[in-house]
This record gives sequence, C-alpha cells and structure tokens, in this order.
Amino acid sequence: MSQNSRRNSRNIWAGETTVTLHFIAKDPETNGEHCPTVWFDDVTQEFVIQGWKADEALQAKCLETGPIPDYEAVVRLPVRMSDALKEVLDAAARSAVH
Repeated sequence: MSQNSRRNSRNIWAGETTVTLHFIAKDPETNGEHCPTVWFDDVTQEFVIQGWKADEALQAKCLETGPIPDYEAVVRLPVRMSDALKEVLDAAARSAVH
C-alpha cells in the first residue's frame, strides 16, 4: 500500500464511529496539557505519537539519512516516556492483527 493510500485509510478510520485509538500514556512530568502522548490503533496497526517538534538542527541531522516527505514529521519524546513506549509495543504484540 502506498504512503498516500495509508494516509487516506487513516482518514477514513477517523471518520467512523468505532473508536480504535487506545490511549497509552502522557508524559508524566508535564502538566497534562500540550505534552507528549502515546496511543495505539489496533485496526490500522499503528503507533500514534504526539511529541515536541524537531528544531531545524535536528531535522537537518535526520535528513542526512533521507528525505522527510510532507506527510511525515520528526518528533521528539523524552526518555522518561520509555515505559509508555514499552506499553504500546506490548499492546501491538497482544493485538490479533499483525
């Protein structure tokens, strides 16, 4: 499936009434608003991550390994969110669809 098709399928799922996005955790050291967050979508089999936008220097470093398409972004998560990342990986492992 092409990247654009994958984007469109996500938009279709977002419009349905069945909620497939499972909240995992927010950054424990923030005020609970506007903070890094991790979810798992068991239908699309995707991790959904909200993080801090990468600054120009970090993006430039990331671009050394290849282009970043307009529909992708580089985000940062603090290491203190490693438990949340482990939990989302466990959720993926438990999911019936691989």
